[in-house]
This record gives sequence, structure tokens and C-alpha cells, in this order.
Amino acid sequence: MIIAVDFDGTIVEHNYPDIGQEIPFATTTLKMLAKERHRLILWTVRKGKELDDAVEWCRQRGVEFYAVNKNYPEEKVDNESGYCKIDAELFIDDRNLGGIPDWGKIYDMVMNQKSWDDLYSDDSTPKKKKKWLFW
Repeated sequence: MIIAVDFDGTIVEHNYPDIGQEIPFATTTLKMLAKERHRLILWTVRKGKELDDAVEWCRQRGVEFYAVNKNYPEEKVDNESGYCKIDAELFIDDRNLGGIPDWGKIYDMVMNQKSWDDLYSDDSTPKKKKKWLFW
């Protein structure tokens, strides 16, 4: 699976342009996903030195991305912004509708092909008993 991953607020806490503290289990989970042969793309608004710093921060923790802000390493981005539309099957981003679950749940969703509904459905709600005629 091709997975695009945001940096600020997803891998690390928001502290842009500096790098925040790692969100618990982010790099551990990303390394596990890479080991399972998923293609990870770093997908961030960072550019220049801030982008280089983020990539190096991940590399120092053992997370290597297949590509950074592009679909494959050799892709040329020919626009002023330096960004292209990423063609991923899954986007992990703290700005998702509903926010971002913890990294353990993210791993479970990816590995077991679970949806938000699967993950957050609450089967523990007691069922209402049928009421009969007088009681």
C-alpha cells in the first residue's frame, strides 16, 4: 500500500518551523509499516531547510521514506510551490476529519484493513429489551 504521512502534528507535535517532540510510537509504527513493505511518502508543507531537517530527523530514528512530497523519488515537480498531488491509497494526517487516532490504532487499521467505523464502533452499548404488552 502507498501511504502518505504528514509530519507536523502527525509524526511530531506542532512546533513549526522547529521540530516538536515525537508523538508516541510514530516512528516505531512507521518502521513496522515499512518492514511490511508499505511505501511511505512524507507529505508535508515543509520546504527547504525545514524539510531537510524533518527528513533527517526521521532518518536518525530509522524511518526512510520512499519519496518526499512526490510520488516516486525521480519525479520532477515543475511548479513554483514545489508540491505535486500525491497518489496514495491512505493519508495519515492530523487534519483528517475526526482527527488522528493513536499510532497503535493506525497500525491496526492498516494491517487489518479496518475503517473508522470498524475501529470506533461501540458494541458494548446495552441493547434495549423488547417491551411486551404490559411490562
